[in-house]
Amino acid sequence: MFKILVVDDEADMEMLIKQRFRKQIRERIYEFIFAENGIRALEKIKQNCDIDLVLTDINMPEMDGLTLLSRLNDKCPLIKTVVVSAYGDMENIRTAMNRGAFDFVTKPINFGDLSITIINTLKHVVQLKETVKAINENNILKMYVDENVLNFMERQEYANTLMTNETINATVMFVDICGFTTNSENAAPDTVVSLLNTYFDVMVQEIIAHKGLIDKFLGDAILSVFREEFHLDLAIDAALAIRNRINNMPALAEENYRPRVSIGIKSGEMICGNIGSVTLKRLDYTVIGDTVNTASRLHDAAKENQIIICEDCYKQVKEAFNCSKIGPITVKNKELPITVYEVLA
Repeated sequence: MFKILVVDDEADMEMLIKQRFRKQIRERIYEFIFAENGIRALEKIKQNCDIDLVLTDINMPEMDGLTLLSRLNDKCPLIKTVVVSAYGDMENIRTAMNRGAFDFVTKPINFGDLSITIINTLKHVVQLKETVKAINENNILKMYVDENVLNFMERQEYANTLMTNETINATVMFVDICGFTTNSENAAPDTVVSLLNTYFDVMVQEIIAHKGLIDKFLGDAILSVFREEFHLDLAIDAALAIRNRINNMPALAEENYRPRVSIGIKSGEMICGNIGSVTLKRLDYTVIGDTVNTASRLHDAAKENQIIICEDCYKQVKEAFNCSKIGPITVKNKELPITVYEVLA
């Protein structure tokens, strides 16, 4: 149902509107509200924030229709106004249009013409509201979806490649905030979430700066993937930058908690595709495979402030990074222990 405000000081205007549009009123297509001047019209708008359309006369006491137009254009840009007046000279029409009127109907009123004008104006209002809604939804979407994904979704090949799965050679990095869950158990939920988001934002900035992609947030950890050329080097550079920035963050005063990270990195082949439930209509475009699992195990083995890589990765980067051998560790779902190294600098 559309809500229409009629602003006119003529006593019979309310009766005429109700008579001419009684069918639409009865069928709840239109609801009309009436005001005798611009001041009363603004009061009605405050009381009815869902008004779609204003029909206003020009010559009225206290506040005329042209002044009302200026106020509406500034305060209520989504409300469209049609001027209904006996002052149909070009000067008044131009003034009304310049102040934001959508259309102009002259008195005596041709109600057939007025009816068509109302329909056309309301169509424009609907389109305008849908546009605003789309913009708001898009802004919200941008908070949750990477910009590269949004750009990809706009391309023609999106529909054809949405379900494409592939084997890639890349580097996976797990970053965990050490002891965060334990130290936040007694804090208020808003404090916990705000603090975690602050830490995450610092980590995400470095991952993106080093050409990495955020795969998902896992509690107080991040899974990220690096696919660019020299992806292992980029991942380790990102890890060092994250550790440095987190170490320089202030302690949580209430708990005397100072954030630290533990990081596991593994490079190799992995499957990249849409994983999830069709029934739930929830699919994550993510990575799976032994490389991902191993990176997770290395992250589990890493202690506070440690960046752990396996021997294969060490051999690839030993000339570029200062590493220290930790030795063999037992890893879940691996028959033999694997030798790991800590990246120092």
